[in-house]
Amino acid sequence: MATELEELIDFLSAPSPPVKKAAVDIVRGLTGSEDGLHSLSNYANTVLPSLSRLLSEDKEVSEPAAEALVNLSQNAELAAKMVEIGMVKIAMDLLYKPGFSITRVLVMLLVNLTQLDDGITSLLQIGDEKMQGLYVMKLVRSFCRSSEAGDDPFDHVGSILVNISKKEAGRKMLLDPKRGLLKQIIRQFDSSGPLRKKGVSGTIRNCCFEAENQLQNLLLISEFLWPALLLPVAGNKIYSEQDTSKMPLELRSALSIEREPVKDPEICVQALEAIYLITLQEAGRRAFWSVNGPRILQVGYEDEEDPKVLEAYEQIGSLLVHGSGTEEPSTTSSK
Repeated sequence: MATELEELIDFLSAPSPPVKKAAVDIVRGLTGSEDGLHSLSNYANTVLPSLSRLLSEDKEVSEPAAEALVNLSQNAELAAKMVEIGMVKIAMDLLYKPGFSITRVLVMLLVNLTQLDDGITSLLQIGDEKMQGLYVMKLVRSFCRSSEAGDDPFDHVGSILVNISKKEAGRKMLLDPKRGLLKQIIRQFDSSGPLRKKGVSGTIRNCCFEAENQLQNLLLISEFLWPALLLPVAGNKIYSEQDTSKMPLELRSALSIEREPVKDPEICVQALEAIYLITLQEAGRRAFWSVNGPRILQVGYEDEEDPKVLEAYEQIGSLLVHGSGTEEPSTTSSK
């Protein structure tokens, strides 16, 4: 005899819309508690496909179904099963379906699924030579376009990019100059949204782990890369003309005026770690000196109070002092 929960899951496939709606609302409610999640996980083989089928229905059914899947996907085992049944493809296909209205929730689902290696592989479409990278290109394009709108349903894409850039295959895809994805992503650093900003800085930092082999590709976009890495850690002082005269225009302009300091220590640490990874390479150090990077860090360090950020500054300072092919930084003070 079927249990109450089995009957409830059966109702997710009911032909009657009101019954289906009532069932999915109850399931969503269950996923909001530990006990409910545990109970539903015992029926993963039926509940996950049933919920995934509801994603293409009207919003009143698809939204609670998607929210239930987001909650369930916080469990690594359930997330793995979702990846197994093709949830990444289902989500991506629906995201770009005309008139689709629950974009934000599905993007959040993809954030959870790409915390798994198999989820990343699925999103990168590894193994499908013709389609490989298409999903990522679509997400990056949406991420860059949606920032112009008031409501930003794609802001969580930044977290997806951080996830995929933790894997070498993801970093290589983002760094591929033919695709130009990292350049597009970096340009979103000016966004005022903290989630978007953090996603961009985390992605840049992860991509810099490829500096040893892909330094040239990183430096190809240096006019966008250096401002994204240096401005968060430059402090808020107006720099002297003597300092800015040694900088490229994109840094000179920004540092010659008053500006809001970046107050998020995580972003500052990520920027400094990225700089460190670049300056581990001799050519990276030369590039860093060429934009007067050491002077910027010197000024930024003076006003920093967060111990983790200070430690990240000091790590680079130690490298520049002991690394080969460097010169002494200028000691003139900024205004």
